[in-house]
Amino acid sequence: MATSTATVRRGPGHAARIGWERGKLEVKEFFRQRESVVFTLAFPVILLLIFGSVLNYDIPGNINFSQYFVPGILATGLFGVCFQTLAIQIAIERDKGILKRLEGTPMPPASYFLGKIVMVLTMVVLESIVLLAISSALGKVTLPSDWHRWVTFVWVTVAGVAAGSLLGIAFSSVPRSGKSAPATITPIALVLQFLSGVYFVFTDLPSWLQHVGALFPLKWIAQGYRSVFLPDSFAAQEPAHAWEHGRLALILVLWAVGGLVVAIRTFRWRAGKDA
Repeated sequence: MATSTATVRRGPGHAARIGWERGKLEVKEFFRQRESVVFTLAFPVILLLIFGSVLNYDIPGNINFSQYFVPGILATGLFGVCFQTLAIQIAIERDKGILKRLEGTPMPPASYFLGKIVMVLTMVVLESIVLLAISSALGKVTLPSDWHRWVTFVWVTVAGVAAGSLLGIAFSSVPRSGKSAPATITPIALVLQFLSGVYFVFTDLPSWLQHVGALFPLKWIAQGYRSVFLPDSFAAQEPAHAWEHGRLALILVLWAVGGLVVAIRTFRWRAGKDA
């Protein structure tokens, strides 16, 4: 019975506590990497300032393109941290032997991934605050006064982080080495941004590209954010002439589940040379 009790105590609660501590360490380590911090927090702001100023014209729905662009850059920032940064970071840690050393410690494997998600959530929250503060100060977005819209913002963010993080973990096994990870993953993230209607109105894409973009989570995260920060009348400009919250939630959940299944099957603690 004593052994059984000890096992119970070292169950999910034990892994969660270590995961939380691991997450705080991940955040500290991330902030020590100045280049990563600047790229993660400053790059979306730079895009917002440049594109928001250059592409300053009215679009169907009685709004300005800069208003349309803010939800898209929020979605890009979220997906960039969850998918791009996480996949590259894990691939580099595997190549350097960090994952191999962690595998040999008593830390539950789940705690490592929980720590990564804590780090991702922290960066997404900080990035969202910075982007919304600057956008609001420049008059490019009006922050909602309706609490229902903020509820939508929260669940879209949580679902987006879940889908993006699990896909990032799964995709971290694709690069052959840590050095090749940025070159492998960054182009995919960029293509998804163009397919998802971030840099221009999604319905301006050819219909076949709209169908391709609708297969991926970034398009739906951006659409979810548009439903928060744009007037309800703009829903008529979406491909289905509605915000489609139900379909949005379903697709993000399916991507999260798919990412989890692939991650479980393909994740490696050791680089190919050490396997």
